[in-house]
Amino acid sequence: MSEIVEVASEVIRELSFLYGHLLYDAHTAILMKEHGIKRIYTRDVDFHRFPFLEPVDPSI
Repeated sequence: MSEIVEVASEVIRELSFLYGHLLYDAHTAILMKEHGIKRIYTRDVDFHRFPFLEPVDPSI
């Protein structure tokens, strides 16, 4: 199984709230986790739902 599939499966299993528009955020979050990126600068508060990310609001 490829690494991206393993990471995606892990995230989907752990986070049962993934539906609708959050799937787009999940795609970004999964790619970030796969590549070891933890910090994301965004005003999108939905990224706070992913415990392995560190969202930072750039406007603050």
